[in-house]
Amino acid sequence: MTAGSPRSPWRGWAPAMLLLALGWLALIILLPLVTVFLEAFRRGAEAFFTSIDQPDTWAAVRLTLLVAAIAVPLNAVFGVAAAWCVTRFDFRGKSILTTLIDLPFSVSPVISGLVWILLFGAAGWFAPVLDALGIRVVFTVTGLVLATVLVTLPFVARELIPLMQEQGADEESAAITLGAGGWTTFFLVTLPNIRWALLYGVLLCNARAMGEFGAVSVVSGHIRGQTNTLPLHVEILYNEYNFVGAFATASLLAGLALVTLLIKSLLEWRYAGELAVRRRH
Repeated sequence: MTAGSPRSPWRGWAPAMLLLALGWLALIILLPLVTVFLEAFRRGAEAFFTSIDQPDTWAAVRLTLLVAAIAVPLNAVFGVAAAWCVTRFDFRGKSILTTLIDLPFSVSPVISGLVWILLFGAAGWFAPVLDALGIRVVFTVTGLVLATVLVTLPFVARELIPLMQEQGADEESAAITLGAGGWTTFFLVTLPNIRWALLYGVLLCNARAMGEFGAVSVVSGHIRGQTNTLPLHVEILYNEYNFVGAFATASLLAGLALVTLLIKSLLEWRYAGELAVRRRH
């Protein structure tokens, strides 16, 4: 007998469990979000906009968007390629590839940042070569991008792999049999079939990229106006006891997150509708 059957002894607990779940979500998610905006406007709108209208704040906004704009397309391309390899081919080391894709989920972001310090830092493995070429990686935008790419690597691939496994390769095989080339098959058959899952994965990747703290904190150097993303700038303002500025900047980040959540919900609705239509046919 299942929990949802009419004669289940748990049926009477459903309203209480629902209220408990909603209360827990309100406590863990909604309350902190509301607190951020209340603290940001605690001294009025003028203080809020004054705190926002600072050169270092806008530099942090631009840097956050720049890092996301570079890291997300790179991971989108990797995610499509990785999902294609995993779902369309059998080869030795396939399980190793899927494990490596999931590795950033299980490794602390701080460790991910330390990896780049070990490789490209002043005493890193490649430091002599980089010094000879006059190239700097750590404490630059390049380092921020590398750290962000590493921690956001699994999102697109992990959205695409289950879908492409479920869809199979019948349509692609038919297109190739009819004379379509590889790129034609990809753009006219594969890409339309995965577009909503791809957009969903890109959205999740973008949200993580903009909000990443641990990895970028290690490689940034916390240089004001140069290597501080929005999460790092919030930390600096808070440590300086500029609470209005810290919460005002945090509200910008929260606003970006809410926009991302709205787009995510719209994609989920659109994607679910399309899946239902495909299954009926």
